[in-house]
Amino acid sequence: MLLRTVVQGEDHFLQTIPNGGFRASGGSGTFALEMSTVKEIKRTTVTAALPYANGPLHIGHIAGAYLPADIYVRCLRLRGKEVLFVCGSDEHGAAITLRALKENTTPKAIVDKYHAIMGKAFKDFGIAFDIYHRTSSALHRKTSQDFFLQLHANGAFIEQEELQYYDEEAKQFLADRYIKGACPVCGNTDAYGDQCEKCGTALSPKELKDVRSTLSGSAPVLKPTSHWYLPMERSQQWVEEWINTGTLDGVQQHLANEWKPQVLGQCNSWLKDGLRPRAMTRDLDWGVPVPLPGADGKVLYVWLDAPIGYISATKEWAKDQAVKDPGSSPEWEKWWKSDETRLLHFIGKDNIVFHCIIFPILLKMHGGYILPQNVPANEFLNLEGEKLSTSRNWAVWLHEYIERWPDRQDELRYALTSIMPEFKDSEFTWKDFQDKNNNELVSILGNFVQRVFVLCHKYYEGKVPQPAHSSVEAGEQDTLLWADLNPLPAKVAEEVDRFRFREAMASAMHVARLGNKYLTDTEPWKLEKTDPERVRTVLYNGLRIVGALSVVLDPFLPFTATKLRTMLGIGTLPWDDAFRADLLVPGASLGKPEHLFKPIDDAAIAAEVERLHANRPKEDVPNTRVAAKPIKPMITFDDFSKLDLRIGVIRTAEVVPKADKLLKLTVDIGEAEPRTVVSGIAQHFDPEELPGTEVLFLANLEPRKMRGVESQGMVLMTEDAEGKLTFMRPARPVPAGSEVR
Repeated sequence: MLLRTVVQGEDHFLQTIPNGGFRASGGSGTFALEMSTVKEIKRTTVTAALPYANGPLHIGHIAGAYLPADIYVRCLRLRGKEVLFVCGSDEHGAAITLRALKENTTPKAIVDKYHAIMGKAFKDFGIAFDIYHRTSSALHRKTSQDFFLQLHANGAFIEQEELQYYDEEAKQFLADRYIKGACPVCGNTDAYGDQCEKCGTALSPKELKDVRSTLSGSAPVLKPTSHWYLPMERSQQWVEEWINTGTLDGVQQHLANEWKPQVLGQCNSWLKDGLRPRAMTRDLDWGVPVPLPGADGKVLYVWLDAPIGYISATKEWAKDQAVKDPGSSPEWEKWWKSDETRLLHFIGKDNIVFHCIIFPILLKMHGGYILPQNVPANEFLNLEGEKLSTSRNWAVWLHEYIERWPDRQDELRYALTSIMPEFKDSEFTWKDFQDKNNNELVSILGNFVQRVFVLCHKYYEGKVPQPAHSSVEAGEQDTLLWADLNPLPAKVAEEVDRFRFREAMASAMHVARLGNKYLTDTEPWKLEKTDPERVRTVLYNGLRIVGALSVVLDPFLPFTATKLRTMLGIGTLPWDDAFRADLLVPGASLGKPEHLFKPIDDAAIAAEVERLHANRPKEDVPNTRVAAKPIKPMITFDDFSKLDLRIGVIRTAEVVPKADKLLKLTVDIGEAEPRTVVSGIAQHFDPEELPGTEVLFLANLEPRKMRGVESQGMVLMTEDAEGKLTFMRPARPVPAGSEVR
């Protein structure tokens, strides 16, 4: 049994353990339980997906995994929690060797280059890993080989022969990414052996048509080879129970209803199809060698090798700590093998199955390791109306942003957090980046801090004023202020614990909004002439609010939080001290007034948009003109006015049985109950990716039955020259049911 309660705004968990009693986790409160044994979750291991070291980082990577993980870790640390944050470069796999071929160099040179670029970009952007490791290290090789050998000893693998594509000119077997061909879904002739990057369909090499090798360009042949497979079907039953109920071996491991719906949806889609054996080795010359006799030329599959990188990074961190402090005895095992540890994986949605199904199976079959208690995967971030694409150079590269916008890390952190794709795909535009900076960071946060410090320097020579009250009314005004402010740190922490980072940051920014309202309502610049004692209290309260902002904004805007502490002359505050009454000493010197943020003009934004388009390959520029179909007969305005067009939000989506092209949708258009709609889009969209999507909806179409389901309206789409469908969405989110005119 796993119970959840909230104490002082923080999540706490009580979990049954095998030897009786409960395990408690979460906030800092205490529990008075009449139980013989109580174990508490004492620490949290946080991992962020290991990025491939075959190219630099872009903002989609950051918004998907690394920024949410960093926010979460920073918030836990400020609240006094024990947390370890590990990551590193994923330096094996076919993607690395393909990049090396493209740049006419070696895989080692590629990983060295991009490991350095990514590590510096993370650090410059304020992503506070405890260690950023790499899977090409000797320690990782030994760790992953030992892990494989233990699995092999436990009987986790089956060895079997299969037919695999072989390039007779290059004289080697071809991994998935070494194979290209025609996609069976959309016809794209450059689909890879594992995925079509045009339509997004997951593939296997034998599904492709007109197959060719990326090494020689010739048509490969099928040739037998042997590999070690993980028979995942043996784990189907316990994985299904663990994913959907949180129970493993009769013990509640996690709260399944707190996992994101898209994570459960994708996992259950795999489970519904039935788990199948998956090869854990590859025929390659770059990777971790399979440590068994007769396995020459074979390496560990990257999705066996890579997640073990979290463990090897933890080992390396423990070694580093022992060197820094010879008297310490850091243990790596407690972060991975103790039932008092909570394990969380921050990833993008393309890595869900590997972290929720494959890696947990490997951990359990190895034995001795804990399984993740949550995998808060994010959806994808789009860019200026299109999907981010590294191959098409349609991206905002993090290291280049930092070079062009020095000392503007928090502006991008703020913009990305505000649009973080937590439950559905979202979009970054340079115009929105400008608006968020000018209308929120400058006008709300920066304006409040600037006003408080300017007035303190003007009236008190840059010193902290001595607060004083001059009337009952003034006391009531301040009481109302603190009544609104005091709950906010707990609210921010609660939303962070629920992985609602957009809401959490909005709550933190509300502190600044309330501060601005307080200054506007009290008007200290006017009161100074009639009630200077009251002004001292108002501005002292303003400085306390600045101190609180240095705490609640630290997870989101760490560089700004540091500036605020410097201006106040204070050190880092614990989370619970955000509104400490004696935070500031009257008479203490304050820093000079400083513009925390500067407005961004239209010219700077136009330059970024122009750069984005200029960097795109010319052959990739979309044809904005298509052969127009004949215009249908003219209608009158009265005919048009009969159409009731609304903005709807898809709430659920499922396949219509025995209908390859149909999906059954429920669409919220602001009515008491969502509408049921049958739509012929099953070949274009997966059901699990649709909940939360805004759509253009025809609400007054006469209902009709399709495959026994009454369809109560129509979702309107656009279709390109190749027949691909796209949803028509508003430029900005609007309430469900909004009229379209």
